[in-house]
Amino acid sequence: MGNIGWTGIIIIAILVVILFGKGKISSIMGDLAKGIKSFKKGMSDDNTSGNDSSNNNSDNSNSENK
Repeated sequence: MGNIGWTGIIIIAILVVILFGKGKISSIMGDLAKGIKSFKKGMSDDNTSGNDSSNNNSDNSNSENK
């Protein structure tokens, strides 16, 4: 009952295209791609800022030890 075969997937895809239209689906997918790109950019910005702050802390501790 829970198994969906290829025919079920094709029927669902056809229904989605009929309900939303081809243009609406492509705009939704474009928006989704932009969101993923901005999320990845934000994650990489967090990683680089985290590395910068840890480097600054180690520099401060080294100068205090001298």
